Amino acid sequence: MEDILKILPNTFIPLFVATNIFMLLPIFISITKEMTKVKRKVVVRDSILTAIIVSFLFIALGELIFRILGITTDDFKIAGGIVLLVFAVRDLVQSGEERIKPDLKVGVVPIGVPLIVGPAVLTNILLLVNLYGIVPTIVSLILNLLIIWVSLINAERIISIVGRGGVIGIAKVMALLLASIAVMMIRIGVVNIVQDSTKG
Repeated sequence: MEDILKILPNTFIPLFVATNIFMLLPIFISITKEMTKVKRKVVVRDSILTAIIVSFLFIALGELIFRILGITTDDFKIAGGIVLLVFAVRDLVQSGEERIKPDLKVGVVPIGVPLIVGPAVLTNILLLVNLYGIVPTIVSLILNLLIIWVSLINAERIISIVGRGGVIGIAKVMALLLASIAVMMIRIGVVNIVQDSTKG
């Protein structure tokens, strides 16, 4: 238990940064602003359920995917880091706001996937399971989804307190942190490959 608590920050923070709730909040309000409170709660429920199902499928199949494709952890660190870097840069340069026709199905797509659980989160999940194990990754994932659920339920209240500009500003900082994590992953992967080739 103590070991898991020590590891937890290492798994929680990358997922928190990757989910980027501050980027999600304005988009969620934009998509659901014409809905009633009851319909909005249904959308939140569906989005969280979708995120859980997709994430757990990736956790279950991650190791199998590695074996089938013959991918090493260092290969995945570099590739995953590049993917995370691309998404972080995109979030930094784009506003992220979009207009989508209000529909209860938006809880599944696009809110559940890819807004809550997109390529950045899925890449992180596979990397974290490989680096720190399944249990800390699952605990961190559930904690992050709980934060997202509470935030979406109270989306309008949060934005009214922080302000739309403040939320977007925090989202940009999160994107910058994600870019930093991506660069770190690429660096570690490259260093490990170079060290292995030198030993060989």
